[in-house]
Amino acid sequence: MSRTVRPILAATLAALALPAAAAGTTVTIYSSAQPGSLSPQTFRSGGEGMAIPGYALVREDRRFDLKAGRNVLRVPDVPALIDPTTVSFASLSDPKETRVIEQSFEFDLTSTQKLLSRYLDREITVEQQRGQGVGVFTGTLVGTQGGLTLKSADGSVRVVNGYAGITLPSLPGGLISKPTLVWDIDAGRGGTHDARIAYQTGGMTWWADYNLTYAEPGPGQCRLDVGAWVTIVNQSGAAYADARLKLIAGDVQRAQPRLYPAAAPAALGRVQEAKAAGFEEKSFFEYHLYTLGRPASLAQNSTKQIELFPSAAGVGCQKTLVYYGHGFNFPVYGSPMTDRNFGIQTNKKVDVYLRMKNSQANGLGVPLPAGKMRVSKRDDADASLEFIGEDVIDHTARDETVQIKLGSAFDVVGERKQLDYRVDSSAKWIEEEIEVRVRNQKPDEAVTVLVKETLYRWTSWSVTRKSHDFEKQDSRTIHFPVRVAPKDEAVVRYTVRYTW
Repeated sequence: MSRTVRPILAATLAALALPAAAAGTTVTIYSSAQPGSLSPQTFRSGGEGMAIPGYALVREDRRFDLKAGRNVLRVPDVPALIDPTTVSFASLSDPKETRVIEQSFEFDLTSTQKLLSRYLDREITVEQQRGQGVGVFTGTLVGTQGGLTLKSADGSVRVVNGYAGITLPSLPGGLISKPTLVWDIDAGRGGTHDARIAYQTGGMTWWADYNLTYAEPGPGQCRLDVGAWVTIVNQSGAAYADARLKLIAGDVQRAQPRLYPAAAPAALGRVQEAKAAGFEEKSFFEYHLYTLGRPASLAQNSTKQIELFPSAAGVGCQKTLVYYGHGFNFPVYGSPMTDRNFGIQTNKKVDVYLRMKNSQANGLGVPLPAGKMRVSKRDDADASLEFIGEDVIDHTARDETVQIKLGSAFDVVGERKQLDYRVDSSAKWIEEEIEVRVRNQKPDEAVTVLVKETLYRWTSWSVTRKSHDFEKQDSRTIHFPVRVAPKDEAVVRYTVRYTW
């Protein structure tokens, strides 16, 4: 053995002999999923976690014995989905004099096929089930396709299919059983070093789920109890025990976002610790950072849920019925739409929305990460909660308003039609008269409906006649608030004139 190789090998053995005791692990998870687009079932079809829309930054504080001079340090049990370009090693004990010469990520894991490929043209022993017994064959392995092809000492060739076992003389070099980070380190001094390892890995993500309970404590009153949970998926290829957990909420730009092909967690666990410290939120750059106040363990191939913040009771809300007779969001056209039949199809559904002010005065006032909001209502007959609708929200700051679409009303319907249409292309004007009817079939409850109209034919318009006052929402959207008595209908008529 050369003098150059001997000290490096000795230092390698020394570094491996001392257990890498993690003084602390921090996992910061980022999500690139569309809000509300994921569920735990998405990841149960099998795979390697490469389709998980997110990633994590992992920092591990460990302790190693290093020899003064060159050392080869091997750290196994790291995620299989590490981004090797993000790996770093730093000695906290001797940061100025200890430096990394080379680093690599080894992921050529041992498998039956790889082992056999290393034994081509070498002697192996194969056991094959034959009736009630086992046949044993020894020979030189000359092929592995369509079975194992063995050449005996006498020159005969046997193809073995459905073998029961294989005996190899030894484990060939170059194969490893776990993904491993390898550093070539030049240590300024020998002894025990506290070190920090950091890397980014794929296969991890998180999202928020909100459970809302709707109540009407009195006529015209609307209240929500709001609970929030974080769901965390770990398919990175490694487990993290008693880690410090952080979540980043916000749209973080990555130079080269990764597109992963397939997916798969397994275990689903819910964490409920009434007296344990929960997430602490703070602004962080232009994002929001949530740090869990207690250690958390993330098993490989697992989905874990943790309460995001304590439930907020009695948050004020407003239920709104909206009738949009078009049922279609028109784009901005490059010229006036003069076809009288364009856009006159009618939609009868009246949609139901909940609006909630995310303010402290309203009983909430916390930054809300993007996620899905599920709303239930208590059935007084048996005190059970029944699902009444869900919607997704984007990241919502304090003091902003959350709007949730729950579905369509059963007993309130609408109808929209064109009463009159005139166009003069030479004089460059269009005049159109619209009628909207909203019927309330509830026997004993009046409703208020916002009749939404899009003035889509051209950008320059004016309402020349109207049966009800309207509120202008933007450059081409108006709302007519109408009150409809039980078993009655309201009729909105207006005439709009377009010019160009």
